Amino acid sequence: MATPFSLEGKVALVTGANTGLGQAIAVALAEAGADIAAAGRSAPTETQAAVEATGRRFLSIKADFGSTEPVQRVVDEAVGTFGKVDILVNNAGIIRRADSIDFSEADWDAVMDTNLKVVFFLTQAFARQVLKQGPDARGVAGKVINIASLLSFQGGIRVPSYTASKSGLAGLTKILANEWATKGINVNAIAPGYFDTNNTEALRADQDRNAAILARIPAGRWGQPSDIGGAAVFLASGAADYVQGVTLPVDGGWLAR
Repeated sequence: MATPFSLEGKVALVTGANTGLGQAIAVALAEAGADIAAAGRSAPTETQAAVEATGRRFLSIKADFGSTEPVQRVVDEAVGTFGKVDILVNNAGIIRRADSIDFSEADWDAVMDTNLKVVFFLTQAFARQVLKQGPDARGVAGKVINIASLLSFQGGIRVPSYTASKSGLAGLTKILANEWATKGINVNAIAPGYFDTNNTEALRADQDRNAAILARIPAGRWGQPSDIGGAAVFLASGAADYVQGVTLPVDGGWLAR
């Protein structure tokens, strides 16, 4: 394989790509050669500019992943513009924080619906589409990358529905890999550690929490969004054709500690 990490000629559907890790993943996939369909509630103008600067095509799809309503439409719009879809990155997600003794049913349902239920049905719609398209010359029909969490491995505190959803997502990654590997669909996940994004601004601003987090990370620093792009390119590329059902930590060594 002359260029095992090339995504030339591929189309990637990335959810929640307007900022942070989703944006970094979309740009990294574009730099590797993929055209990008970005689906989410906000218009990803910065992401679009960065993708188009690589010479790749970009499509913005308006979608609220709080329910399954937009699932089939998102896939159809991507295919309608690009003619096909090859890669799905399930990045969109939400979190609710409260002591478990006080956690509400509404917060439980909102997180589980977005982080797990909608992910499953969007992945199902994607899989049906790539199976209809048929496999490429390597026998690969499609690649799925779920964005899991360190809480796919650990318990955390005050985020019961988030931990349940991300633990469930790691399990979902395995079962779909088991069922679809023979169909030419690779299903894997990435578990990001502590990254320098908008979502962690409060943690980084808290001197005590920031120091405690850094003391636990062997790499000695917060991850930068660009640190996650290589893992996504690898799992989306031919280099990972025999990788199935893995949840890959990108955490500076946090879990090793």
